[in-house]
Amino acid sequence: MKMNYWVKYSQTEASAVNWNLQTSWSVVMSIVFCFLIANPVNAQVTPGDAVGQWEKEGNIITIPTSNADIKLEFCTPSMVRVRASWDGEFAEPEPWMVTQYDWGPVQVESSEGDGFYDFETTDLRLRVSTAPLRIAFYSSGGELLSTEKLASSGGGMVKNQDTVSVKKKLFPEEQFFGFGERMDFVNQRGKKIKLNVGRGLGRPHIVGAYNILEANYSPVPFFMSTRGYGIFFHTPYRSTWDMGHSNPDSYSFKAAGELDYYFIHGPEFPSILDSYTEVTGKSPLTPKATHGLNVGTYSGGTWGHEEHTSTDYVVNLGRKFKELGIPADILHLDSTWRIFGKNGHGSTTFEWRETFDNPTAMFDSLYAMGYDMVGLHVRPRYDNGKKYNLLDRAREANMVYPEPDNSGEFVNFFDSTAIDWWWENGVSMVVEQGAMFFKTDEGSAFGRKANESNKVGPQGKDAERLHNVFPVAYAKVPFERFSKENNMRGFNLTREGYAGIQRYPYIWAGDWPSEWQYFEPVIRAGLNMGLSGVGYWSHNMGGFEHKADPELYIRWSQFGMFSPIAHVFGMDHPGYKEPWNYGEEAQRIFKKYDRMRYRFIPYIYSEAWEMHNTGMPLMRALVLEYQDDENVYGIDDEYLLGDNLLVAPVTTKGAKTRIVYLPEGTWYDYWTGKEYKGKEYHNIVTPLEKLPLFVKAGGILPQRNNIESLGEQPADTLTLEIFPHGTSSFEIYDDDGSSKDYENGEYAITSISSEDSDDQIEVGVEAPEGDYEVPERGYKLLVHLDDKPDAVEEDGTQISSASSLAAFRDDIHSAAWYFDEESGQLHIRLSGSSSDDITATIEK
Repeated sequence: MKMNYWVKYSQTEASAVNWNLQTSWSVVMSIVFCFLIANPVNAQVTPGDAVGQWEKEGNIITIPTSNADIKLEFCTPSMVRVRASWDGEFAEPEPWMVTQYDWGPVQVESSEGDGFYDFETTDLRLRVSTAPLRIAFYSSGGELLSTEKLASSGGGMVKNQDTVSVKKKLFPEEQFFGFGERMDFVNQRGKKIKLNVGRGLGRPHIVGAYNILEANYSPVPFFMSTRGYGIFFHTPYRSTWDMGHSNPDSYSFKAAGELDYYFIHGPEFPSILDSYTEVTGKSPLTPKATHGLNVGTYSGGTWGHEEHTSTDYVVNLGRKFKELGIPADILHLDSTWRIFGKNGHGSTTFEWRETFDNPTAMFDSLYAMGYDMVGLHVRPRYDNGKKYNLLDRAREANMVYPEPDNSGEFVNFFDSTAIDWWWENGVSMVVEQGAMFFKTDEGSAFGRKANESNKVGPQGKDAERLHNVFPVAYAKVPFERFSKENNMRGFNLTREGYAGIQRYPYIWAGDWPSEWQYFEPVIRAGLNMGLSGVGYWSHNMGGFEHKADPELYIRWSQFGMFSPIAHVFGMDHPGYKEPWNYGEEAQRIFKKYDRMRYRFIPYIYSEAWEMHNTGMPLMRALVLEYQDDENVYGIDDEYLLGDNLLVAPVTTKGAKTRIVYLPEGTWYDYWTGKEYKGKEYHNIVTPLEKLPLFVKAGGILPQRNNIESLGEQPADTLTLEIFPHGTSSFEIYDDDGSSKDYENGEYAITSISSEDSDDQIEVGVEAPEGDYEVPERGYKLLVHLDDKPDAVEEDGTQISSASSLAAFRDDIHSAAWYFDEESGQLHIRLSGSSSDDITATIEK
C-alpha cells in the first residue's frame, strides 16, 4: 500500500498542495506491524546486496537490493539524484524545496564488472558495489570525489525505524561549507549540526535565544566540499549532520522520511551553486528600488510603547530622510501598526491601532515623497480585533490550519482556498489603503514553540513534517499575490526560510541585540546564506534590540550599506536605529555610505542579474571563488560583494587597524589606490570613517551620479571607475527596473572592457545590446594610475586636458581629461554616448 506524503491538493491554484496523509490508520498499523516483525526495534537496515537486474527508464536507473530499491536519476551529466526506499514506494514531487523535476535526456554509459556496476556520463562516473551495495562518485577523469565505502565497518545508506541516514568517507583535506544561515562557523568540518528552522526556544535572554550556536532562522540542507562536489539532502524534516565530529574518517547526515539526496559535481563552487539553484530555483530580480535603502519603523512605539505610535510619526520619518539628503526608497511598518488582539502574542488582526488617524493618507504622503514601496509587518496567525474578528470567522469557515477542537490559528498556506480567504478578508483591506508588500515574520512558530512567546503552534507528525517548509509556503503567497496586485515584480521581506527560499526574497538575519559580540556572527550568517544559494540577504544595521553605542552603529552601518540589501531598523525606544539619534558623526557617516551605495547601484544591480542567472550570491565568502586556498577556509569577516569588491568590516570596538587577508592576485585599496600583493595578510589602518574596501586588479565599477531615490530619471551619465591591470571586463545590466518583462528578454547589456599594456590603456564601451531600449547616456572614466598620461584619445581623436579638476567639472559639455597627481586619479569625460561604441586610449 503506497504511503505518499507529497499528496497533491486539487484546488484553484495548481501549485497548492495538501500534505495530509491519505492512508487510513488501519493500513498504516498493518504496514508498521509487518515491518516490526521483519526488523526488530532499533535494528539498522541497510539496502543489502544488489539482486536481480538493474533497469533503466529515461534518465532513471533502478537497482533492486535484498532490502530496498535504489534509484539513480541523472538530472544532468554532473548531477545525480540518489533515492532509497525500503518499502518499494517513492514519494511524489513536492513544490516547496524543489521546482525542477523534468530534466532533458542525459547520455549514460553502463558497464559491469566483478562485484560492481559502472554508470558514466561525460562528467561523472558512479561505481555501485553490489555486495553490499555502496556508491562511489568519480569525476570523468577517474578522480574519486566521494564514497560510501569505508575502511572501517559501517558506511552507506541505513534505515533505522523512521530515520534514514548516509555515512560517507571523510578525506583528510576535505572542508565543508553551506548549511544555511548559521552564525557559528563558516567551515563546518569536524562539527555536528542540527538543521531545524528557529532561533532558539523561549523568550529572548542572554543565553538561549541569543545563542549563536543554536540560531537557525534559515537552515538549508545543502553543503559544498572542497573536493569539488555538493550534496543537497531533499528532506523537509529536521536533520542532523555529523561532519567528522564523532569520527574524523567519516561524515553522515540523517532525518526522518525518505532517503533522497542530490550529488552535484562542480568541481568549482560557483558551478555547484548553479546546479543546486537549478534544482531549487534561481533568485528573481526584485524591483530596482529595493536595492536602495530599506527603512523599518515601529511608527514611534515598539512593544510596551504602543501609545506613541501614529501616522504622523511615519510621515515625519519619511520626510526627515528626504530633508536630510539621506536616500531611501523602501519603508515598512513593523508590528505595532495594528491592534494586538484578544489572543495576544502579536498575531495579525488587520485592524489599525487607534493612534493611526488616516492610513490611506499616510501611504499617499509617502508615495508623494518618492518612496517606491511601503509595506506592513504580519504574522501567520489570525487574531480577533475590535471589528473584524478574523480568527473566529476563519475557524468557522475552516480556513485555518486544522488543530484539535477547532483551535487552529495559522493561515493554511498549503491550501489555496484558505489562501484566497486570507487575501480577500484580511490582506485586501490594507492593499486598498496602499500597502505594497509584507514583512512575513515568525514562520518558525509553525510546528514548534514561537521565538517571541510561549505560544505553541500546530503539533503532531504532519506539523513536524511541514515545519521547515512552512516559511517557504508563507513567503511565497504574498510575494506572488502582491506581484499580481501591483502588476510588477514580487518583493517580500522574511526572517525564516529553508531550501528554496531564494525564490521569494529577501531574508533578514533576525533580531540580534546591539552588542559588539553579535556583529561578527551576523556577518558569518550572511556568508553562509550566500554559500547556500541565497543571495538577497540583509540584517538590522546597528543591531535590533538595545541602544547601540555610536561606534558600533557606525561600523555596522558601513557593513550594512555594502550588504546585498541595505536595511536599517531597530526596536530600541526611542532611538529605533534612525541615524540622527546616534550623534552628528554617526549621521554624517551613515549618510556618506548610503549615498555611496546609491552611486554603486549600476554595479550592484548588474551583479544581481548575474545572481539571477547563475546562482552566484551578491555577498560571497572568499572560499566561494578561492576554494583551493586553505588560508580562506576560516575567514568569516571578509567577503566579496560581486566580482570586483572585497569588503572587510571592522568588528572590534576601538580598533585603529585590522588584519585583512587578500586572496591570490593583485588588489588595490579603494580609498587610496595603493597596490597590495595577494595571498598575503596586510595590516590596514582603519579610522572610524573608513570601511576597508579593496578592488580586484582590473576591476571596473560602474557608478551613477548622486541621487535621492531610485525613482528618479535614469542616469544621463555613468562613471566607470577602473583599476587597470591586464585584460578585464564588466557587463552593465539595464531593464525597466520594475516589471517582469526581463524574464522575456526585455533587457540590455553594455559591455565594458579594459586592456592594460606597457605603453597604453584601452577602454572599450560598447553600445547596449538587447530588447530593452536604454535611455541615451554619456560616460566618464575614473582611472587609477601611477603617473600622468602623455595623452588621451577618444576614437582616435586627442582630447584636451583641463587646467584643474574644478575646470574639468565646470565644462560639462565637451570631452576633456585631468590627472590628479595627489590621488592618482585620471578623470576623463567622453563626448560619445551610449548610441555608439566608444574606444578611449590612454597613452602612458
